[in-house]
Amino acid sequence: QVQLVESGGGLVQAGGSLRLSCRASGRTFSSYTVGWFRQAPGKEREFVAAITRNGGVLDYADSVKGRFTISRDNAKNTVNLQMSSLKPEDTAVYYCAAVADGSRWLQPVSYDYWGQGTQVTVSS
Repeated sequence: QVQLVESGGGLVQAGGSLRLSCRASGRTFSSYTVGWFRQAPGKEREFVAAITRNGGVLDYADSVKGRFTISRDNAKNTVNLQMSSLKPEDTAVYYCAAVADGSRWLQPVSYDYWGQGTQVTVSS
């Protein structure tokens, strides 16, 4: 069993930065691939970024490439998402999720555990 808790969301002006953190409980966290997803009002949940068990970056959504950076520290059971040059269209609830099958990291339905989400609002 893995429990995930996101933090770091908030209100920021366009062009600003935020750092989201996903802290996990459970001794097996390092066995999971971790993804960040986001969901804006009226839209489907979409992939943002994912990282392997060992800290290798799998991919970023095209919309965030060059602006967001995912990283993890297994010693601290934490995965971070550094977000820079934020745009109003980045406004959403951001979720972290963990999946045991590292080959199924792109689709939300594949993930085994989810956090409760943290709101990010970017004003223009």
